[in-house]
Amino acid sequence: MLIVEDDPMLGDALLTGLAHHFPAILASSLADARLRLDTVDVALIVLDLSLPDGSGLDLLREIRCARKTIPVIILTAADATRARIEGLQLGADDYLGKPFDLAELIARCQAVMRRVRGDLSPLVQIGSLHYDPANRTVTLNGKDIILSSTELRLFEVLVAGRGRMLSKAAIEERLYDWNAGIESNAVEVYVSRLRRKLGKDVIRTARGLGYMITHHQ
Repeated sequence: MLIVEDDPMLGDALLTGLAHHFPAILASSLADARLRLDTVDVALIVLDLSLPDGSGLDLLREIRCARKTIPVIILTAADATRARIEGLQLGADDYLGKPFDLAELIARCQAVMRRVRGDLSPLVQIGSLHYDPANRTVTLNGKDIILSSTELRLFEVLVAGRGRMLSKAAIEERLYDWNAGIESNAVEVYVSRLRRKLGKDVIRTARGLGYMITHHQ
């Protein structure tokens, strides 16, 4: 994986966090990224758009004009709608707005790589709930359920740990990135919201132990 990010602190954090899942190298500019692409066999690019010597969109355009099919996930400011649209039109495979959750970036990288390999994860069925990991969609009795980004991340954490009781601390660690403040009752609030949308019995609570997704609905 090639991470293209000019912020030293964020770049190092991404390199450390993603390296547990992917062999990763870091470039801090367009020139550095071009050199890396010329000398290293890259399977996936995580691409920041604001770089000191130009826009990441320029690099994306060059890659696609050269008919290279390397998957690209772009990182943008949360309100940069036009840049996200342009990136997708140029051939980006996915995007993530800053600030973002590291666990979500890892999940999106894994999903993109599965699509590239044609190795899509099967649907996860939990009673009358169906979760599609490739598209990150949830349906209940055949109807689409709209979840906020935090609700979806919490649901994915619980699904990943299904069959196990997850402590509140473990959920908080997965739910928030290293820069985010965590309110003391945030997990309880989002569990309550999920129950309203998915059914009151979908998440089991064990006082003092944590939460677990349940098949009994």
